Amino acid sequence: MQDKLFLVEGSKSVLELLNSTIEVAEVFGTEGFWNENKNEIKRFGVSFELVDDNELDKAGTLTTNNAALALAKIPEPTSVKLSLDRWTLALDQINDPGNLGTIIRIADWYGIEQIIISENSVDAYNPKTVSASKGSLSRVQVHYADLHSTLSAYTGTILGADMKGTNVHALEAPKGGVLVMGSESHGISCELDSLLTQRITIPRLGGAESLNVAVATAIICDCLLGR
Repeated sequence: MQDKLFLVEGSKSVLELLNSTIEVAEVFGTEGFWNENKNEIKRFGVSFELVDDNELDKAGTLTTNNAALALAKIPEPTSVKLSLDRWTLALDQINDPGNLGTIIRIADWYGIEQIIISENSVDAYNPKTVSASKGSLSRVQVHYADLHSTLSAYTGTILGADMKGTNVHALEAPKGGVLVMGSESHGISCELDSLLTQRITIPRLGGAESLNVAVATAIICDCLLGR
């Protein structure tokens, strides 16, 4: 990510990037990708360099990529604006890039437009995170911030996922608020726990010790927004 650039790989993700508001520095693609998408590439006026499959494999991180990759500029940070009638995700100490990318994709699916991530979490522009987001990173605003100071001034509902919380399926969810998800190993940090309006949980019916944080995020989002 030198010069504040990040890597986007694969035909679908590159095309979604071109159609987003993120500034694209350069696209590298095979002859087949160019022939299929040259009109769109020309329309956006981005720099394009023709490469072969071997060059693409060496430049990227995916096991197989026979189409394209792009270098895009990391968006400049913007101020966080928490709403009372829309949901925001707050992620505390999420360290797995695949989980973060999947959560970004989940947020996009449920129409959540912004995610606030603790400063001790994994980088959202890590290639594995970008790949797991499947293009959703171009539509969901990602902010890195001190979660305690950001949420302490918020007057709306702050829900936190916790094993000892209230059954999320029985929750009368408000129209908007903040959903805090913590790491699988440590949960939500103590300083954030004191800010929660309510703790919620997904009832366990079997013997599994825990749920993957991305899976848990999807289930809770569906309860809050899928009705």
